[in-house]
Amino acid sequence: MIQSSDRSGFTVLSPTAILGYGFPGESLKEGMKRKPDLIAVDAGSTDPGPYYLGSGKSFTARDGVKHDLARLIKAQQSASIPLVIGSAGGAGARPHLDWTLDIVREVSRETGISLRVATIASDIPPGIVETALNTGRVAALPNVPPLTAEAIADTRHIVAQMGHEPVVNALDAGFDIVICGRCYDPAVFAALPIMQGHDPALALHMGKILECAAIAALPGSGSDCVLGRLFDDHFVLEPLSSERRFTRNSVAAHSLYEKSDPFHLPGPGGSLDLENVAYEELSAGRVKVSGTRFTPSLPYQVKLEGARSIGFRTVSVAGIRDPNMIAGLDHILRDVEDRCRTSMDETSILTFHAYGKDGVMGAQEPMSTPAHEIGLVIDVVAPDQATADSGCALVRSTLLHFGFPGRLSTAGNLAFPYSPSDFSTGEVFEFSLYHLMELDDPVSLFPAEPLEIKGREIKA
Repeated sequence: MIQSSDRSGFTVLSPTAILGYGFPGESLKEGMKRKPDLIAVDAGSTDPGPYYLGSGKSFTARDGVKHDLARLIKAQQSASIPLVIGSAGGAGARPHLDWTLDIVREVSRETGISLRVATIASDIPPGIVETALNTGRVAALPNVPPLTAEAIADTRHIVAQMGHEPVVNALDAGFDIVICGRCYDPAVFAALPIMQGHDPALALHMGKILECAAIAALPGSGSDCVLGRLFDDHFVLEPLSSERRFTRNSVAAHSLYEKSDPFHLPGPGGSLDLENVAYEELSAGRVKVSGTRFTPSLPYQVKLEGARSIGFRTVSVAGIRDPNMIAGLDHILRDVEDRCRTSMDETSILTFHAYGKDGVMGAQEPMSTPAHEIGLVIDVVAPDQATADSGCALVRSTLLHFGFPGRLSTAGNLAFPYSPSDFSTGEVFEFSLYHLMELDDPVSLFPAEPLEIKGREIKA
């Protein structure tokens, strides 16, 4: 039976920034000594791009996730508190949810621990999204084109970022572990304290920091445990390693993390208002946070995410050190592309990334300092892998022997760090949905699915 929290305070243990990143055993031990009411962990993000959502694969290693889960399940069982996992498997679609559940089953078999598990899928059927689009209930986020029926039909997986309400429903039923599909990051940390009557604004703000674990501490780390203690009018962040501390600046600066507006943080059903938040340093590297407000939004909206295939990719990595070639590189690359285009598939996309020059920011690069060497990535995307392979090979070989003014050698222009020089990376995806959809009910699309997992008997 899950223990209930003392209403005077609520303690959440966040073990790691993303499930699978790892955490020190000593930090977990210190955290469990403090008798937390909840262990919660974020397992995903859209940060690694659309490939993982489109392909249904995880961007975290299975061995790492299993290693983390085995220790967290043991801690959860010993304390009889819930373990809540958000954005399972990285992108949180059904394949990612099933992948995570399979690991939980494996841990149960190997340890003999029986578990009451609830899964909450976040996949949204295309028909529901199309109906919402046709009835004016879908809006594009800034700098995102309007959604179309064609984009919906082309999308491999569509998920919605659920709020805390579906997680509350699952926790209210008393499950040991709740595994969520794509989820608003703070929701898995905030759901149980909100259910028990704590201020949603403070709970969600605390969750926003805890979802990154020790990243908001100094020195920052995505693989160390931290604690959040929630009270009536404030919360306190506490490091669980003697190597780290929270400071006013480190916690306040975390409001800039992945946000264009550090004072207003939108999420399902509303936004956090941080304009009047106060940060106070306490002893032992702790920080007290107060003054957070929550502004509800009507209608209730959730963010949709979807990814569609745009072809297959092949890349080649090469080094350039000839100063004359570096000086004329823009012209050389344009000339090579013009020459190759006459033989390449006309739908292929060719991109050059010149690291050391403007490989990160491209045309927006403000620096003009001459580089003494360039790392060049030749990137070809085509309708199929064979076409991408041949296109990349053509561009690579053309550039390797291309003549240019001031060329000092008739040998190759490029230095290849690898053999083979070309890499077939497989299917390529782009985000096709990054929109807001109105909901009449924040729970109806996210029902909890109960599951009893029986651990095998361990023989002495």
